Formats: sequence, structure tokens, C-alpha cells
Amino acid sequence: MLVLKGGILVDPVAKTEEKKDLLIGDGRIIQMAEAGRLRMDGLSVGKEDLLIELNGKYIAPGLVDCHVHFRDPGFTEKEDVFTGAGAAAAGGYTRVVMMGNTNPHPDQPETIREMLEKGKRTGIHVYTCGNVTKGMRGEELCDFRALKEAGAVLLSDDGKPILQKEIMKRACEEARKADLMISLHEEDPAYITDNGINGGEVAGKRGLVGSPREAEISMVERDLAIAEETGAELTIQHISAAESVELVRRARKTNPRVHAEATPHHFSLTEEAIEEYGTLAKVNPPLRLERDRLAILEGLRDGTIEMIATDHAPHTVAEKEKPFREAPSGMIGLETALSLGIKYLVQTGVLTLPELIYKMSVAPAKITRIGGTEEAGEKFFYEGRTADLCVFDAHAERVADHFVSKACNTPFRGWTLPGEVLLTVCGGKPVYRAGSLSLEEKNI
Repeated sequence: MLVLKGGILVDPVAKTEEKKDLLIGDGRIIQMAEAGRLRMDGLSVGKEDLLIELNGKYIAPGLVDCHVHFRDPGFTEKEDVFTGAGAAAAGGYTRVVMMGNTNPHPDQPETIREMLEKGKRTGIHVYTCGNVTKGMRGEELCDFRALKEAGAVLLSDDGKPILQKEIMKRACEEARKADLMISLHEEDPAYITDNGINGGEVAGKRGLVGSPREAEISMVERDLAIAEETGAELTIQHISAAESVELVRRARKTNPRVHAEATPHHFSLTEEAIEEYGTLAKVNPPLRLERDRLAILEGLRDGTIEMIATDHAPHTVAEKEKPFREAPSGMIGLETALSLGIKYLVQTGVLTLPELIYKMSVAPAKITRIGGTEEAGEKFFYEGRTADLCVFDAHAERVADHFVSKACNTPFRGWTLPGEVLLTVCGGKPVYRAGSLSLEEKNI
């Protein structure tokens, strides 16, 4: 049994923040009460049961990330399912969806089953996509129904766009029949000379041409039209260009089955970060201009962009120390995402705290249909709900200098950021506890 006492319950559905006590047992919220009014009489208390005095810290739903790379199988020198899940828990996440650029690819049911079995041995809920095309080569469609039966929750060739229009159209038709969403990395390599850096002034200073915005815009425009034609459900991943945001905004007016996600790095940074952080700020699609960052903020504010996803992409130190053209793109993000959301979205007035939590929990879980979002009327929290929780101090400042992930490839390393995850609870069990929280724990 676990008692969380004196916390502020952030309900992202009701959009409220209320001081509550929670009693958790058998994996669920047994009781919710006004602060100081829990009924403990008649309960059998064991020596392992804990009471945690939160003193006004926040309790939110466990966060959900529909876009992570755990590099497992095939590239476990960068990350594996266990360290990735640990990083997720340290960031307040209780549900994640792994992308499919692994070796072997999740283009066969057996691979998906093996990945999910390994995920079950972590402390959180780990899901995986299935690939759209075999080997992510963009040529031959996978058997979507078989992948779904094996446990795939969505389809993606993440990291690679589906270049052939006819293949993309067939994929959308088959995905609709299988009732699976396709999640799309939208960058046409025909436009790209150097990936990971915006085609602009900063690239020019390095003697690079870069990746122009047209690489993304052209693919987004094409695929939104295909979605309209076929009725398929699509997500535009890690949106980076202002024009792409506007295309999604227009499309969603008539087609609510198209979605978009934004990453913390795209709403926090611009191409200028490369001048200071080099390859640590090299990502696909690239960081662009301030006008693009502001367009992403507006898309988050007005609901065009429904989800925040980290695109957690670990690489080794040696890989990131290579010359810019040779270094891989990507940065880790699970352990800084909530802090960056607080800093760049809540503290700036773009979103309220409940709105931020909604985009980091309820929305991605609903859109990917991975569970954990059952509501009771107009509220998220209710007695009997599975206890997947993120407890955090929104006002504390901490230095982001230690990571549970195997990797540390992030420009945010060493930054002083608001918001510290203190406790992550999954299925009623603490799966992460910050050292600072231990001083406030005691046996019931």
C-alpha cells in the first residue's frame, strides 16, 4: 500500500489542480480524499507500506511517449529496453512506444513478440510499432494484420519517409483495413544535401547546404492529401516547419484522423543551437528558425499539435564526436521533456500545467490507443483507476547532469531546468524515486 499525502492532483481532463490525498493498493487508486481526510480504519497495513508527505508537490498521470528509440535489438551499445525504460521512469513516463529502426526490424510478427516480451520485464508499459515496409526499404508492404496480432500498436518506418506515392497510398488503404495508424517521418531526401541541419545561415557558416524546409513540407502536403483520400489515420512526427504546422491545421478542420507531434527540442531550440552544441543539436528533421519554433508553440496552444513526443534517440559519445557530416542525428529526451515543457510552455503562458500534462499523457495514449486513458465523466482521476502516476515538483530547479539512459547526447546537459520528477508509479508500484524524496518517506 502507498499513501501520497498532501499532493496537488493535476487532472488533465477536468483541467483542475486540487490538493488531495491518495491511497494506492492492488495496483489501483483505492481512495481519493481532500487533504487530511483519508479513511485508514479497517485497512491491513504491512511493514513495506509507505506514506509519502508531498507537501504541495504535483501528482499527474504517468506520462506517455509515442516515439522513442531504445535501440533494442541490434544497437544496444547505445541503449536497451531496460535502460530505456529506466530513463522513461526517471522522466515520469509509464508508457512508451518504441520505433522500428532496429536490427532486426519489427517487420515480422516474431520480432515484435520478442520485443514485447522483453518490455514486459521492465517496470513500465513498453509497446512497439510495426514497420510499414519490409526492412524499411519503402518497396514492399508488411502484413499489417499479422503485425497487429503480434502486438504492434501502430505502423512506422520512422527515420525514413515512404517515398513512392503509390506505396504510401496502398499502405494507407491497408492500414485502415487493419485499423492501425501510420506514424510518418516526413523528409524527402531529394531535397537534402546534409541532414541534421537546417538549410540556412548556420549551415552556410559550416560549409554545408543542409536540409531545407521543403523536404518536410512536400511530404506533409502529399501525405495529408492521401489521408483525406483513403480515410487512413496518420501522425506527422516531430513537426519542424511553420508551413507544415499550417498544413496540419487546415487538414484537421475536415479530417480529425490526422495528428501531429512536437518534440521538446523543436519547441525549445533553433538552428543557432548548433553553433554552441555542434552535433549534440544535430537532429532529423533539423532545428529551424525562430519563426518555426513560434509556429510550433502556436500549434501546441491552439490544438493543431496534439501530442508532445521526445523522439528519444541515444547515441554513443564516440559517434557524436565525429565530424558533423558523419555524426548520427538525434538526442535523448525522456529525462528532460517535462522540465522543458514547464520552462517553454507553462512558464511562458503557452499552455497551463493541466494542458501540458494532457499533451504528454492522455492525448498520445488516446491517439495510439494503448490504454490508460479511461475517463470518468469529465475527470481523469477516479477511485479504481490503475495507479500510473508521475509525482513532480514543478517549482524546483535542478541541473540536468545525470541520466539513467546509457547515453548523454543532449544539448540540455548541464542546463538548470525547472521541474524535478520525484516519484513514478506504474501499476501501483514505485518504479523511480528521486533521492531527494527519501527524506519525506515513512512507514504507514
